[in-house]
Amino acid sequence: MEILLVEDEARVADFLVRGLQAEGYSVQWVKNGRLGLAAAEVFAKDCAQAGTAGVMILDIMLPELDGLTLCQMLRQRGVQLPILMLSAMGETSDRVDGLRRGADDYLPKPFEFDELLARIEALMRRAKQPQQEKASSIGMIALDRDLPGLRAKDQEVPLTLLELSLIELLLAAEGKTVSRERILSRVWQTSRDPLTNIVDVYISRLRRKLQKLDSSVTILNVRGLGYRITQSRP
Repeated sequence: MEILLVEDEARVADFLVRGLQAEGYSVQWVKNGRLGLAAAEVFAKDCAQAGTAGVMILDIMLPELDGLTLCQMLRQRGVQLPILMLSAMGETSDRVDGLRRGADDYLPKPFEFDELLARIEALMRRAKQPQQEKASSIGMIALDRDLPGLRAKDQEVPLTLLELSLIELLLAAEGKTVSRERILSRVWQTSRDPLTNIVDVYISRLRRKLQKLDSSVTILNVRGLGYRITQSRP
């Protein structure tokens, strides 16, 4: 169980490193954004080669390169490492911004250590769970679980861990509507609404990626019921 921690506050980092190591995690600590960017790429490759689940804990307020930009750059480079973002900025708009940049989860400071552990464990479980061999294509788009990402002809678009879980759930429904509650339960493994538009953020991200590959495929918002993936007919 591997953790990459990118945090510039020595007091916070020391607390997290000691606490996570006591829970059995192997923790690598990096103190600024520039070093974190390079370390994350190596960390992701090492985890993939070793077949181990790894999570990056990323603070937003970092010297040299802020966490939001770092996260966005990693996603643009195709790094699909699960990212848990930390920040003293707890406003909903800040959380949404972090999720839109590619974070998989967001935890505002101050936080309870037990909650941090629960969120890390949830990300680890999703990384380890076997992929379902159900519906894996729509229109010209095929789901590539090994990438992970979407393919159409000679084009491909990478997916984050949560995006992969969400598109799998929508495809498995085979055109039926999937409720927001079911999405939260299956993808975020929670029965409580986090009181943010986190589902809408991820649906919007998937829509953009689908449109790049096949403009006839989209995800519809069925008001009051949920979402369904569909292909328009010519």
